[in-house]
Amino acid sequence: MTCHINARRIAAAVVLLLNVTMPAHAQESGEIVGRGAPVPFETGPFDGIPEELFVGPSSGFYFMENAIARGGAAPEGIVPLPVDIYTSDDFYADRELWSDPRYFRCNSPIALDAAWGDYSSAPQMIENDDPATGAWGHCDRDYPREAIVSPYPYQTAEEHYRALLAQAQAHGGPTQHTAESLPDWGGKYMRNVNLIFGALSSGRDAPVLPQDYAEPPQWLIGWANQMPTILSLLTPEYQTRLVQQLYHQAHNHAPQWSLMYCRPEGLMRWWSGPGGPVVLEVMAMPDRVQFLGGSGNAFRSVHVGREFNFEGVVPRLGSDVPQWLGETVGFWDGDVLITWTSNVQGWMTHSSFETSNQLQVIEIWSARNNAEGEFVGLEHEAIFYDPEALVAPVRDIRFFARQGGFNDGPPSNWAYCNQTIFLGEDGRGAYVNPGTTIEYTVRDLFDRPWARIWEEYFEKDMERPQVQSETLFGF
Repeated sequence: MTCHINARRIAAAVVLLLNVTMPAHAQESGEIVGRGAPVPFETGPFDGIPEELFVGPSSGFYFMENAIARGGAAPEGIVPLPVDIYTSDDFYADRELWSDPRYFRCNSPIALDAAWGDYSSAPQMIENDDPATGAWGHCDRDYPREAIVSPYPYQTAEEHYRALLAQAQAHGGPTQHTAESLPDWGGKYMRNVNLIFGALSSGRDAPVLPQDYAEPPQWLIGWANQMPTILSLLTPEYQTRLVQQLYHQAHNHAPQWSLMYCRPEGLMRWWSGPGGPVVLEVMAMPDRVQFLGGSGNAFRSVHVGREFNFEGVVPRLGSDVPQWLGETVGFWDGDVLITWTSNVQGWMTHSSFETSNQLQVIEIWSARNNAEGEFVGLEHEAIFYDPEALVAPVRDIRFFARQGGFNDGPPSNWAYCNQTIFLGEDGRGAYVNPGTTIEYTVRDLFDRPWARIWEEYFEKDMERPQVQSETLFGF
């Protein structure tokens, strides 16, 4: 009963998302030119019951158990497949089944990622250390694919950025702000998900967020979708990579999360769950806007008015070498900040899909005011372009609620990762006490070390397809 109560208050807090229309900042004569397109909230199974936002049997870091059936038994009315991610000996051989939600027992990506209760707040969905007992999620729930793919006609980030720049130029822009004319955005912000998580992790009730804070379901975190919907966004190779990740997490209980081994988190960690910018600090100057995340050292700098160098593999600012968080240029269109990030090192974020070195991101930062005209925070629209990983550009919209000035609350400190987990003899991470001498293999950071470990320890008897990568460093 306790879990059921938690489910209701968490879902109610996750934003009052139903039938909300997001502000459309860039509508001109009814034509959408590249930002502010509304999201079809009314589409899909989320109408009426906020609790139905959660697909899988657990929601990872939301302190919620949501299983429809446990112990390996299928839910009433569902005919299970002969083999699924919890029972298969070779997920590669099951490729034709990946398009069926039953192959994943109607689990969302984050539910598979958290099946063994590895999150501090996640209830364990595996019983007696037997993956065949994996729980089932809700097969009738999903956030629609059409609400995820980009509504804009552009096929590349450059095309999108140039269109937005041309729009600004058409009415005399881009805006050349001075220190006095810059929007007053300086201060601290927090995402909806972290307002909720922070309350629950401290034992308090989740806050009921006002409608001003509304945002679409954060599908990139991985709790709002059936796995086949996410797979439908990916190219065949990146479909395989995501299923590989979640098979070894859910079936073999062998996570290879970056933070376990003090590896870099990568750009897409910025859109993950409680990680990324837990508390976001924003500092704006005429030629620079800086974003500093309070978790994961998510420091990003927007070079306002600067142009990319196009002589390398992808547009860049510095050396022709990918950077963990990429490099970003931008411009102001009035009080709207538009940015373009490129030169990103391809990487993985657990419970989400991998991205390649071709990843580029267009972001639109806009002020959001309440009904009284008071500034309450920043709306953040991001469109992701990655022709190697994605079959089409995809979009995410989220909200950062203003918490106060720089001197309000605790300071943001640099987080240094001290490695205490090392790869054990069974291919799983294991704690190592200080003073212990171990044999240690240095992994090639640019050769998908997580995948190489899974292949070495768990895939010797699988028929793994051979894929030739032509990306930088073989990633």
